[in-house]
Amino acid sequence: MVNRLKPVTDTVSSSLPDTDEMMKQILYFFFLLLFCSCTSHRQLTLPTRPATALSGSAFYQQAAGYTWQQRDSLAVREILSGNMPDFFQKFVAIPITTSRADGTTIQAVFYASPDYMSIGNEKDWARIPLTPMAGQQLADSLGCFLPTRKMVNTIYEHATVKLEPLPLYALRDSTPTMFHHHLMIEGQRQGRKGLIAGIKKDVVISSKVSQDPRPNRVAIYGWHRPDGKPIQQLYTGHINWYVDYSHGIRLIHRKLKVDGKWMDYTQVLQDPELRQLLCDEAMCDFTKYNY
Repeated sequence: MVNRLKPVTDTVSSSLPDTDEMMKQILYFFFLLLFCSCTSHRQLTLPTRPATALSGSAFYQQAAGYTWQQRDSLAVREILSGNMPDFFQKFVAIPITTSRADGTTIQAVFYASPDYMSIGNEKDWARIPLTPMAGQQLADSLGCFLPTRKMVNTIYEHATVKLEPLPLYALRDSTPTMFHHHLMIEGQRQGRKGLIAGIKKDVVISSKVSQDPRPNRVAIYGWHRPDGKPIQQLYTGHINWYVDYSHGIRLIHRKLKVDGKWMDYTQVLQDPELRQLLCDEAMCDFTKYNY
């Protein structure tokens, strides 16, 4: 379907006065969104969910007294065995653009999970906060990567379900609090479907991790309010094994389409011009966590 479309940008620009830049931009983004809607979703490849797999509530019941290591291990084992709700596995196309030094536009699309890492079936599932080590292990195993600050902002802009953050203040890093927060979000969501944002701080990749003089850091960012401003600025104050109810793992397919060509995210981040598509930091050299 996409291949049948004519190069619309040339047609539009030739039919509009050169001075009508605003209308050109409106039509450009309209056709960009049309392109993304015609581009097939990226789908995770997982084993068939076992009949004996834990539901979301059962996961939290079992993990209630676990250490963070035990909780991480159980989550990774369950997810890689196929225990993930079907809706999570269909990634959403997110259009992005930047400009080259000569002023021409670079058009690209990345593919983001519609929600944060979750376990369970369609009727009984739950979001699972994880350390960056577990998040990175899952990302590597599933052909994905963790987002940057800029990507988190872009995802929020394109989200169809934007919810008010719900801060909690007691027992923030306990497993029961994580489940309680998930239930609060679901009550707030009221069954609305689509790309969701505003509900978690993202675990992100950032050069602040490699530049921080303290070892073993995790970078978190986001939790946007309805005005689009994040509660959490880019922060590396936590040790990497710290995770609380507000943290979320959003997966991004490691292959994105740049000017019609599939590229690995590491190639994009290493290119002086292309990296602006994904990263708004002075340096974009931190691409993954160790585990």
